[in-house]
Amino acid sequence: MKGGIAITPNVMNVATSIPHFPTAAARLLAPLPPGPLSLILGRAARDLAEHHPGLFSRLGPHAEKRFLIDPTDLPFAFLLCPRPTRPSIEALSRSTSADWDCRIAGPLAALIGMIHGAYDGDALFFSRDIAIEGDTEAALALRNATDDAEIDLFDAVAESLGPPGRAMGRQLRPLVRVAERITGVALMRPEINA
Repeated sequence: MKGGIAITPNVMNVATSIPHFPTAAARLLAPLPPGPLSLILGRAARDLAEHHPGLFSRLGPHAEKRFLIDPTDLPFAFLLCPRPTRPSIEALSRSTSADWDCRIAGPLAALIGMIHGAYDGDALFFSRDIAIEGDTEAALALRNATDDAEIDLFDAVAESLGPPGRAMGRQLRPLVRVAERITGVALMRPEINA
């Protein structure tokens, strides 16, 4: 289902205890322009493709699809274009219209936890913690590719910021572990937390 619809929050029945991004914090993020975040995320996507070459190529015919990753508790969504030669991730404000082939929506903690392997994607879908619209075959291919790549988003963002980011990542890792315990959100892959 490809559509140029406005990105609007999706109200879902949350059947499990997935943490939600605090509403007050989401309101603070709302006025921020998505451009700077898009630059960092775009760089992270290219670094992921370089460090995990099979990640996007494993998508096969779905590598040219446009995935709308929609954290329903944030004031913006992300448009992932996983082309193996030039992957990109663009942050979009909720008032932006976007064409997409597949939309994956749910609380930020569920989406991050699924990428980090802390939550099972099938269980999230069947409990209605996440919703998938459009090309479900593409969504399954993306999930399988991310599962196989064992991605750590914390490391990916730190790596994308170069030597200063890597150094900062090493310094912040203990604080991120504390934040995980406080919030219940899998901010890093569980293997790294051990």
